[in-house]
Amino acid sequence: MTEHAGAAELLNVDGLSIANGDVTLVDDVSFRIAPGERVGLIGASGSGKSLTASAIMGLLPDGMSPSGSVTLRGRELLGASERDLSRLRGKDLGMVFQEPMTALNPAMRIGRQVAETLTIHGTSRRRAADRARELLDRVGLPERTAGAYPHELSGGQRQRVLLTIALANDPSLLICDEPTTALDVTVQAQVLDLIAEGVRDRGSALLFITHDLAVIASVCERVLVCRDGRIVEEGPVADVLSAPAHDYTRRLLEAAL
Repeated sequence: MTEHAGAAELLNVDGLSIANGDVTLVDDVSFRIAPGERVGLIGASGSGKSLTASAIMGLLPDGMSPSGSVTLRGRELLGASERDLSRLRGKDLGMVFQEPMTALNPAMRIGRQVAETLTIHGTSRRRAADRARELLDRVGLPERTAGAYPHELSGGQRQRVLLTIALANDPSLLICDEPTTALDVTVQAQVLDLIAEGVRDRGSALLFITHDLAVIASVCERVLVCRDGRIVEEGPVADVLSAPAHDYTRRLLEAAL
């Protein structure tokens, strides 16, 4: 039983399936996330983790067909218009992607990209510019970062920028899709600390997607284990990692040792 048990539901994924033509890639996935809860979604590459996140954000690739239900505070996201989803993204839903160079605009200065996230959702231009500098400072980036372009930053710095953008409007739910995979161990630990601190300070819920059990243990309270597009095990992190019930989870643990 986690501290969030019985809390009002924030995200409800119910019977989510995703097909590409005749091929089912995600099959009848269901889970819930309470406000402020930190949940890990773990599995090998190709297990359907990232597609699940993309379906929640309304960012599935062309040709992918979702079915089932995904609601945020009771509001259905599957089938919602792009206009409605755009209002939610960046405000109620934030996301940190695996590769920041594909998520950041290479031709726009960092400060402007952070500020734009704020102005889209109603902050004045002057306040947004000041707020962008404040937010970049909170993730340990020097003042000059606001005037830099993405290619002038290291991988760890770019990932901090993405985290800043994702958390700028204090979203209800932050989704992180393998955000530390390309970082060295020291920088990875720093970014994980910033993610945990960011959601804690804002009271945001977290869905953290990774193949790394050590990462899940450090930032999450509950874990969902994904295999071949299905959830095969779930429970409190300490329970699942110390006494896994499914053979696949046991193999993931053995491979991590």
